[in-house]
Amino acid sequence: MHRKFIALVVATAVAITGVSASQAKAADAHDILGGLAAIAIIGAAVNHYNKEKRKERVARQNTHIHQPQETRPDHIRPLPRRVARYDLPQRCLKTYKGYSKNRPLLKPKCLEKHYEYANSLPQQCKVGFWNGKKIKRAYEPACLRQKGYRVVYQ
Repeated sequence: MHRKFIALVVATAVAITGVSASQAKAADAHDILGGLAAIAIIGAAVNHYNKEKRKERVARQNTHIHQPQETRPDHIRPLPRRVARYDLPQRCLKTYKGYSKNRPLLKPKCLEKHYEYANSLPQQCKVGFWNGKKIKRAYEPACLRQKGYRVVYQ
């Protein structure tokens, strides 16, 4: 922004100087056209300079983004928060006698304790079942998987 402003000031100064000098000596159209041509050349040079700088900056940014980083085999990068929020802790899986022997459910109290976004889980995935004493509620992993959640082993 500063370069464009300085170029504008210089071009205006050259134009005013050329016009006032040409009026002082009663110049003809050749002098006026020469001054305008000089201003156009200066403007084109400034524009070309700015384009080159912009290309260099973009090229520098692209090489920075696409350069392979040194990765250590023992280093695992964590997922971004927007992705990791759909990862449910495996420790909350439990098989209930009253539901199914081989199909575990996710315990709601465990999710509240170990999963930050437990209150935003879809309620249609919450199932109720009779355990012999009372109605228990838990989340069905297959339903949550259809909604974009997954159980991760931590």
